[in-house]
Amino acid sequence: MTKAVLFDVDFTLIYPGRTFQGEGYADFCRAHGIQVDPGAFDAAVAGALPLLDAPDSRYSDDLFVRYTRAIIEGMGGRGATLDACAREMYEEWALCHHFHLYDDAEPVLRALAEAGIRIGLISNSHRCLETFQTHFGLADVIQAAVSSSDHGYLKPHPSIFEAALTRLGATAGETVMVGDSYAHDIAGARGVGMRAVLLRRTPGGVPPAQMDVPVIGGLVELSTWL
Repeated sequence: MTKAVLFDVDFTLIYPGRTFQGEGYADFCRAHGIQVDPGAFDAAVAGALPLLDAPDSRYSDDLFVRYTRAIIEGMGGRGATLDACAREMYEEWALCHHFHLYDDAEPVLRALAEAGIRIGLISNSHRCLETFQTHFGLADVIQAAVSSSDHGYLKPHPSIFEAALTRLGATAGETVMVGDSYAHDIAGARGVGMRAVLLRRTPGGVPPAQMDVPVIGGLVELSTWL
């Protein structure tokens, strides 16, 4: 029986607005004297993603600054101010006003809470999760939250999942993890004995290596798997 559900935050409950799309990157870069191609943004993000697979799963500001710099470079950015630009963007990522709540997020969270299911957050970002809850009006439905920047380890390290379970007051067997990253959310949760559901909001086939897990296209489909 499902007693609790843990949610990833970025790209599961919220998504970035213009500030962190191609044109927004171009604006940041322009302010630092860097020219980039906004049209190269998607490919640059895809090329930079492997950097987030930290070998020891320790949280590091520098890891995310390097990731942001790699996106800028993938968009054609060059120059002595790359690090300063990337660090400014990293710091701005923590601010909730740059993000939007997916339309299905609040209704599903409230429905779960009304059904007596405990809800938690577990995030690899440095965003303050208390501020997140207040900004998006969710503080009354969330019982626990753990961010990797406070905890010290990134998903999929088992300790961050264990910390979230402790705060929720639930066992791994009673809890489902929902997130958009197979490597970070799904593999990490299953590694401590949790069930997991992969969220893929964009159309496309599921890689064969990820076909051993339930996949949903939106949070409204979650009830099928609880």
